Amino acid sequence: MPKTVTDMPRQVREELTRRLRRKKGAFREEDVQVVERPLLKRAVGASALGNCMEWFDFGVYSYLAATIGKVFFPGASPGAQLIASFATFAAAFVVRPLGGLVFGPLGDRIGRQKVLAATMIMMAVGTFSIGLIPGYATLGIAAPVLLLLARMVQGFSTGGEYGGATTFVAEYSPDRRRGFLSSWLDFGTFVGYALGSVLVTLLNLALTDDEMLSWGWRVPFLIAGPLGVIGLYIRLKLEESPAFRKQLDEHERSLAQASVGSEFKTIVRRHWRALLVCTGLVLLYNVTNYMVTGFLPTYQTETLGRSTGFSDLLVLIGMVWIVLLITFLGRFSDRVGRRPVYAVAAVAMIVLAVPAFLLLKADGIWGPVAGMLVLSTLLACFAAPSAATLPALFPTAVRYAAMGIGFNFAVAAFGGTTPLVTEALVEATGNDLVPAFYLMAAGLIGLITVRFLPESAQMPLDGSQPMVGSRREMRELITTSKDLYRFSGEHSGSR
Repeated sequence: MPKTVTDMPRQVREELTRRLRRKKGAFREEDVQVVERPLLKRAVGASALGNCMEWFDFGVYSYLAATIGKVFFPGASPGAQLIASFATFAAAFVVRPLGGLVFGPLGDRIGRQKVLAATMIMMAVGTFSIGLIPGYATLGIAAPVLLLLARMVQGFSTGGEYGGATTFVAEYSPDRRRGFLSSWLDFGTFVGYALGSVLVTLLNLALTDDEMLSWGWRVPFLIAGPLGVIGLYIRLKLEESPAFRKQLDEHERSLAQASVGSEFKTIVRRHWRALLVCTGLVLLYNVTNYMVTGFLPTYQTETLGRSTGFSDLLVLIGMVWIVLLITFLGRFSDRVGRRPVYAVAAVAMIVLAVPAFLLLKADGIWGPVAGMLVLSTLLACFAAPSAATLPALFPTAVRYAAMGIGFNFAVAAFGGTTPLVTEALVEATGNDLVPAFYLMAAGLIGLITVRFLPESAQMPLDGSQPMVGSRREMRELITTSKDLYRFSGEHSGSR
């Protein structure tokens, strides 16, 4: 928290002032929760590591989409193979809202930690199963059906993953550092993506095309088994978040008689504005995310005719760049606010999407690398504040369930379908700049959404006590709240 009122960003100062006025006074010691540093480090580190493992499992499919299309849809044309492979990719997102509807309310009832352990093992089982499925040449039509079922298990698991992980980390993080600490969750996501890209790149370099088609593509999926065991162990060692523990009795009283259907209706009726804002931000983030991680690898090889090795290396450069940027941008959002970061990046998306794709299409090495770095920088700007911003839209009692609804419906409708829709549009129009126009539309929707986004940087979560990392921070917060409350009263009285 800034040491003086005037050092605070205007939007942060105004939002904190509103909260203090509703409270009718400054914060006191009993109002503030001090998070023990060892517990905080364990919660953030274990969540990020578990997220890394889960998204390694989920991400390798996109890097192997072209190969999987040849294995499971061999009779189709190359374009149809790719569309069929991306359709199976998108199928996982169709069941994500169902996973969110099941795991979200469950996380609000029995706890975030237990549900996150369950999603980890389900993801590992689904991914491991893909590596065991025989190809079309062996099983015929049963092969793509089994692939579809395994992807749906992955999608169902992921429906409870991101909403739960962001809720868990956000509820553990001190208010003044929530952007920085929550950004480690997406740091883990992109490290997982990057590790998947590295493994696929090495396999493509080490094996012939026939070897990759025969057995090499299975290796990344089979690694999911031991990774799942490690991730399950890590998540079982976590303790519940302070916000959930504090409201545990209230949860039990309020949710004991509520069904999933009634809770869903209550969330939609009471929090529809926040759900719309969540949808807009998730659309902005995930259209960009799956454009870069899911579509660009095959865009480079199938549309632009480049080698698989070059494509994989290009995406790997983008992932590493995001990993380097994301925690710095998370810390930056703590200082200037979440809204400015989203707004500037959304405008940049509208302006730079077409130039970035023109660079990706350019001959040589440096043009495509520059285009990838532009898109990756924009993606990092959307990813960095998301894990802190989205949970702050909802109160503690329904946070996991509301995130499960808002996040997963938006990802299913707009994010996971991005590779499928853009590939189909490129095939239908013959215009390889269609993906850039798609990104521009997402940027415009995101910019409109930011207009209605409440600033949450340095703010306590709705339904939670103010969170600090030490007693010194607690004293600073109390002093700042006193100054701000007095400042607001004097300013109001002078009008």
